[in-house]
Amino acid sequence: MEKKINLRFAVVAVIILSAALSRLIPHPANFSPIGSMALFGAAYFSKKYWAFIIPIVTMWLSDLILNNVVYGEYFDHFVWFYSGSLFTYGAFVLIGLMGLFSLKKIKMNSVLLSALSASVIFFIVSNFGVWTSSGMYPHTWEGLTACYVAGIPFFGNTILGDLCYSAGMFGTFETASKYVPQLKMA
Repeated sequence: MEKKINLRFAVVAVIILSAALSRLIPHPANFSPIGSMALFGAAYFSKKYWAFIIPIVTMWLSDLILNNVVYGEYFDHFVWFYSGSLFTYGAFVLIGLMGLFSLKKIKMNSVLLSALSASVIFFIVSNFGVWTSSGMYPHTWEGLTACYVAGIPFFGNTILGDLCYSAGMFGTFETASKYVPQLKMA
């Protein structure tokens, strides 16, 4: 007997995949769906392990395309993981964990605060990763401070990206669930 595909699971996964693929469209630096993907998965997958597996796999697939096709000219070999990717994926996991708690009830305020928190988590963790793994900054307190200061101009786009993608992803799903009852939690 064939298992029927769960409509809710499929829609949530397709929205996350679409967000990940949007990273391939030209956009301002750091205006991306990374935080929103983690939050969206945490909020809507009924089996919480999917909240980490699907967003991380889709982000990794988009990273493969970005690193080996879009930016391939900068590398002399196939790139499975870039320098600092573990910090990016670690931030992604932390954002997802935060979303499991902050988005138990989907309300505009909780999505807004979670998106802003996601931006802060990503800023802190990813810049620490740049300091640790890139070799761009000395491994001193001054080097760490310089790394965070250098990241400030990108932080605004991180916030805008998380807010816009969260509004789009959560808004799309909530609107669709009003018209398609199968999307609501059982």
